[in-house]
Amino acid sequence: MESTVHHETRSVILRKLFISTFYLSAFTFGGGYVIVTLMKKTFVDQYHWIDEEEMLDLVAIAQSCPGAIAVNGAIVVGYKLAGIPGVLTSVLATVIPPFTILSLISFCYTAFRSNQYVGWMLNGMQSGVGAVIMEVVWEMSSGIVKEKQAGPLIIMAAAFIANYIFGVSAVIIILFCIALGVAVTLRREKQQKGGTL
Repeated sequence: MESTVHHETRSVILRKLFISTFYLSAFTFGGGYVIVTLMKKTFVDQYHWIDEEEMLDLVAIAQSCPGAIAVNGAIVVGYKLAGIPGVLTSVLATVIPPFTILSLISFCYTAFRSNQYVGWMLNGMQSGVGAVIMEVVWEMSSGIVKEKQAGPLIIMAAAFIANYIFGVSAVIIILFCIALGVAVTLRREKQQKGGTL
């Protein structure tokens, strides 16, 4: 997958990155979780710049950081593809559409607030957002299931049960998973060093 990036010039990558993130940001409704599946289709399936495992890692980083997932995702993907220029390009492209749209809506807020048709449109969009989020969950969890590793499956199920059934805060779950990931990585590195000695 990396070779595809290396065959293209920096300017081509930055141009495609700007257009892709601008398009995703402009036509994604429902929050950052919706943009995840669209980023996967663009950067993994269409351009082959990153593979699915890297996409999972990038999404995990984006969700773990404070701020909007769409912007965080743009930052990590941009940095992975083109370093600091990639970060600046992808963040700018991600921020321009909502900034422009919200600026325009703010002038007409009172008219939008009481408009029945706008309310119906937003209710319809909520249904579509739910379907897209379910697709994200299905695609990302199916990748974990295919690997047939018990650990990630148990953690995924435990995180869902803790949040959905017991109401444990997502922040606590994320911090716990970060600590667990660090511990597993340190243990793995220690075992590899012990094996090489």
